[in-house]
Amino acid sequence: MSLSNVEIPYGAYWSTPFTKWQGSLQHLHAMKFAAWVAKSELEKRNIDPTTFDSGVLGMTNAQYQSFYGAPWPLYEIGATKTPGHILSQVCATGVRGLFASASEIALGMAETSLLLTADRCSNGAHIYYPAPGGPGGYGQSEDQVTYNMQHDAIAGHSMIQTGENVAKKFAITREELDAVALRRYEQYQDALADDQAFQKRYMTLPFSVPTPNFRKEAAVLTGDEGVFPTTAEGLAKLRPVNEGGVVTFGNMTHPADGNASVVLTTADKAQAYATDASIRVQVCGFGQSRTELAHMPEAPIGAANNALKMAGIDVKQVKAIKTHNPFAVNDVAFAKATGVDVMNMNNYGCSMIWGHPQGPTGMRAIIEMIEELVIQGGGYGLFTGCAGGDQGMAVVIHVGDR
Repeated sequence: MSLSNVEIPYGAYWSTPFTKWQGSLQHLHAMKFAAWVAKSELEKRNIDPTTFDSGVLGMTNAQYQSFYGAPWPLYEIGATKTPGHILSQVCATGVRGLFASASEIALGMAETSLLLTADRCSNGAHIYYPAPGGPGGYGQSEDQVTYNMQHDAIAGHSMIQTGENVAKKFAITREELDAVALRRYEQYQDALADDQAFQKRYMTLPFSVPTPNFRKEAAVLTGDEGVFPTTAEGLAKLRPVNEGGVVTFGNMTHPADGNASVVLTTADKAQAYATDASIRVQVCGFGQSRTELAHMPEAPIGAANNALKMAGIDVKQVKAIKTHNPFAVNDVAFAKATGVDVMNMNNYGCSMIWGHPQGPTGMRAIIEMIEELVIQGGGYGLFTGCAGGDQGMAVVIHVGDR
């Protein structure tokens, strides 16, 4: 399989604003909402949905009738005969979805694929698993989002504990984490400059939030909701989540809602879908990894190395690095392992600041990375991130002239 024929048409992607837990998007079914947004964004770009011969839905949290997967939202946007599937790899779902779409194109199974990534952490499903043979016939239940964040299926630890474990392994101090958290907030301010000029490159703003039946306007968002002001003094005052630890609510992310999508196609067709046909966006390599138990923030290091190897480049050739960083620990550990400048990663924003709706988290970061590379005049970009189960996924993108 070769990725040489897989491209992302420049501008053929979008993201909604991300909103806080129980915020302005909490009432929207994630799949229906993603389809509603995609239909509008495709119309703005004059892209006919019937041209898609593949569709992928990346989503981690169950929604009503999500059993049916990708065919449902594809039908809603007008791709009524487009086959597709649903996939989930927790926080790595965005990259995994990109890999799925790219693989189908590279193998000749499809020419043009629409990747939809969507999640609603708010109002997560309460699931009951029957056990007729159990005592009294009673089964088990779980709150899919909150319970799994706090209880690893293998060892029972919380996600936060993985951050503490990696901080200890890499000798990362609280001061280092707070400095990175402040830097990430400052970088996000660059995306808001000049009336949010950077975000408006890929996001429709102001954003009209629909009612649950998608017939009326429920609210208007001017941008991400839930980003909290960050200062060095404020960070220093926060107590660690775990007694004696270094991870605080100021140097970690927060659960969120939203969606992000991208079109992938062949090199021959990319120009027809692009908003600027002179810009070429190539998918160059993927990587995955899994690290030792309860050390999730370390996994992006191995994933990035594998993606760079597939792309045939060295990290020194990378001009833009974006990460899914649920903890500042992720970025500090990555920088210590690779030698990159931790303060120059994640320009314009990252999941630690704008939140973590899981499925679309990595997808939005990749979209922002493409735009950053265009601003820089092209070059290689690397996205890497961790996921539950102590695993990670990464992708290398190249932006250049056609």
